[in-house]
Amino acid sequence: MKQVTSDSSERMSSEAIWQLRRLTTPTVYNGWEQITAHNAARDGFNLEDARDFMPEFGPMMGRAVTAVVRVGGPAPADNRARWGRFREYVAAQPGPLIVVVQDLDKPAVFGSMWGEIGANTFRSLGCVGTITDGAVRDIDEMRAAGFKAIARRAAVGHGAPDLVGFSEAVEVFGRRVVPGRLIHADQHGFLVIPPEDESKLLRAATLTDSAEAGLLSAARDVGGKSSAGFLSGFDQAIDAFLDQVKSDLPKRGER
Repeated sequence: MKQVTSDSSERMSSEAIWQLRRLTTPTVYNGWEQITAHNAARDGFNLEDARDFMPEFGPMMGRAVTAVVRVGGPAPADNRARWGRFREYVAAQPGPLIVVVQDLDKPAVFGSMWGEIGANTFRSLGCVGTITDGAVRDIDEMRAAGFKAIARRAAVGHGAPDLVGFSEAVEVFGRRVVPGRLIHADQHGFLVIPPEDESKLLRAATLTDSAEAGLLSAARDVGGKSSAGFLSGFDQAIDAFLDQVKSDLPKRGER
């Protein structure tokens, strides 16, 4: 099977990844849109609805390891060996990792490749969770394993998951994901970070989040003010926010 890997020359450190996990995905997006040369509204996040089954876990962030499955069965004779090779492939990747799964049965759901055993196994291989446009089950057990799941729906059965391919580009929820690509995800959806933006993302997200504090303060500062006074103060806060972002961050697309 054809392997596709991230072409990043300035990969984000594990320390930076863990720091960005402290921010929500919309907050990370706010920083990313300030620095990327891509169309932020079209090129980064999921375009279809995706459900976070463990929102209480907060955000997850990691590099994509990818798989393509067909759960409706029957599975081929060599399917067990394929899954063994996939687990070996995942174990060889530097973490943290997110397993991104394209289910070829979509829009039908014939079962879930994810459950209690899968969640614990891949958690032990360095994976923090999964994004699948198929289904999940054993949700409480997956939660107990500390394995976050973003999926299309839940299902009762496990089906007969046929591993069609892995370590190749996939499409989930309308977004193409290449192996090794950095992903930030929470209850709002997920953001796929282009490799050329990795080195600038932590600074951009934290600076934008800090700059927004002034906007939030102005949006709440209504006590004792007339409507005109409140709106004037808010307009000044917008100008201050834009000036700070412009001075602190490079122009979009600049490295």
